[in-house]
Amino acid sequence: MTARRASLIWLALAAVACVVLAASVCIGSVVIAPAVLAHLAWDPIARGFGALFAHVFDASASVAHDGARDPLARAIVLQLRLPRALAGFACGALLSLAGALLQVLLRNPLADPYVLGVSGGSAVFALPAMWLMLPWWGVDAAAFAGAIVSIALVLVLTRGDLWRAEPRDVSPRLLLTGAVLAAAWGALITLMLSLAPDARLRGMVFWLSGDLDGVERAWPAWLALALALAVTAPLAPRLNALMRGEALAQSVGIAVPPLRRRIYLIASLATAVAVTTAGTIGFVGLIVPHLLRLAFGNDQRMLLPAAALGGGALVAAADLAARTIVAPAQLPVGVVTALVGAPVFLYILLGRRR
Repeated sequence: MTARRASLIWLALAAVACVVLAASVCIGSVVIAPAVLAHLAWDPIARGFGALFAHVFDASASVAHDGARDPLARAIVLQLRLPRALAGFACGALLSLAGALLQVLLRNPLADPYVLGVSGGSAVFALPAMWLMLPWWGVDAAAFAGAIVSIALVLVLTRGDLWRAEPRDVSPRLLLTGAVLAAAWGALITLMLSLAPDARLRGMVFWLSGDLDGVERAWPAWLALALALAVTAPLAPRLNALMRGEALAQSVGIAVPPLRRRIYLIASLATAVAVTTAGTIGFVGLIVPHLLRLAFGNDQRMLLPAAALGGGALVAAADLAARTIVAPAQLPVGVVTALVGAPVFLYILLGRRR
């Protein structure tokens, strides 16, 4: 794929993402006019560049200026909807990026970020924190600790497959280990839900299904996304070689074991941050990289940034739907992504079979 075509794809996905984010902030029980949103975004810039620019802008948008001064509108945008929309976008981007990386590592286009049990480990540690009514930072810390424990268990149980220098397919042992570990975590989760008091049960179930309600801080997920993209971008040419087989990758001078470990750790930690922030949001890391691969090819230099943009836009759109479909009630975000992702994926599989 040419650089020009890849750039056009990225720009198109970025435009879709911006539209979805703007809609997420504007649409809700209280509708925020786009002009008010634009003024809220412009106001800090105008203060930085001086009163002249602010005067010019205010002359052309006095109504938006008055709306932006409304304390209710400012609170809704800056304290509720914007952090939630940004956190949803970052979590979707992390999950999609993790899915793309694991599909390379396992050489399986159906690999999912949760296939190695990271989400189950997070849940097993996060649910007791919810049961004990710990503050948000306590629940997040417990969820992230559970993800780290799950990552370490996979490394131990696979007996160093990711460290072996000889060319070999590591995917069977990793997949089986992840499946067994996920089943064990699932049993513990069911036990805790069975014993949980009714007053805590709804919050636990929503978290397990993916829940962005109450998210106030998007910066940890965005920091993790920026670091993940910065680390994976230079790896893209080596990932292209690894997809053709470890023997071929080694024959062209690529150190395969360090590359395996880096892919596994980046994908697992990205998934851990996403699960810690928003719970378990299914199908994003599976469907988005798969659709982009079918549409635009398997060049990781294009696919990884595109997957991040596409995954972020999908979760932001799903969160908007979760807030509005049954308003004033809300649905878990993971329910919306599953309801959309499962039929789409089945259609792809049946279409390819024909």
